[in-house]
Amino acid sequence: METFLQALPHGITLSCRATGERGQPVLMFLHGFPEGAFIWDGVMDHFAQHEHGGYRCIAPNLRGFERSSAPDDAKAYRAKYLLEDIAALVETEGGKLACLVAHDWGGAVAWNLANQLPHLMHKLAIINSPHPGTFLRELQTNARQRAASAYMNFLIRPDAEQLLEQDDYRRLWDFFTAMGAADAPHAWLSDAVKQQYRTLWSSGLRGGCNYYRASPLRPPRTDDAGATSVVLPRAMLTVGLPTLVIWALNDLALLPELLDGLDGYIPNLCVKKGYPVSSSELL
Repeated sequence: METFLQALPHGITLSCRATGERGQPVLMFLHGFPEGAFIWDGVMDHFAQHEHGGYRCIAPNLRGFERSSAPDDAKAYRAKYLLEDIAALVETEGGKLACLVAHDWGGAVAWNLANQLPHLMHKLAIINSPHPGTFLRELQTNARQRAASAYMNFLIRPDAEQLLEQDDYRRLWDFFTAMGAADAPHAWLSDAVKQQYRTLWSSGLRGGCNYYRASPLRPPRTDDAGATSVVLPRAMLTVGLPTLVIWALNDLALLPELLDGLDGYIPNLCVKKGYPVSSSELL
């Protein structure tokens, strides 16, 4: 796996992981919180193999994560700046992706990129990351989704980073171990994988928390209108690209209702719910 720092024209540097031959069609993978680019290593190794397409695969650490630039001001994590980072990175990799694959906060960036700069990719693949239109609707109207998203109001606290660091990141481990198959919920979280996360988190958690501070898409509180004050024009929500949405149905934070009405925003949509998806279906 190749690792490098990519300086971008607007002054941000992204630390990246990549594999596969330069000059081949490019797949880009965007991670979420509290993760980093390393989570895609196995997937990238798979698609870099010639029998699976021989792609050039690249996964950046988003701004605020690992060795990427981490502005202190939460305003620097607004959607327009996150989009600018990835658009500039795509240009360094040839200017157009075969597919952009994204999860969680990476998906939030990907939805915006596909809406505003669709010429940068041929296809979009989203893994458990809510479309902004359906997420806004559910936060405004669905008490179950507001309850499932209540953790967001913890992550915007000014002391959230310090609390997450306590007791060897106990709260973050609890978040992971709540997910997974009932018969072996923690099987994937080996000691080696846990050390990868510790190394990532030791570089700082403020950037990751700033994503939540910068976004109004969160449950309302008595002192914060949150999503109830937000109106998103339909022009900001439509995606014309061929789009695959993969949705794990045991996601405790993102409920299946977030898929309802998705085809109204994305005419060329394929949804795979709650079962394995082959690499040929992905691309």
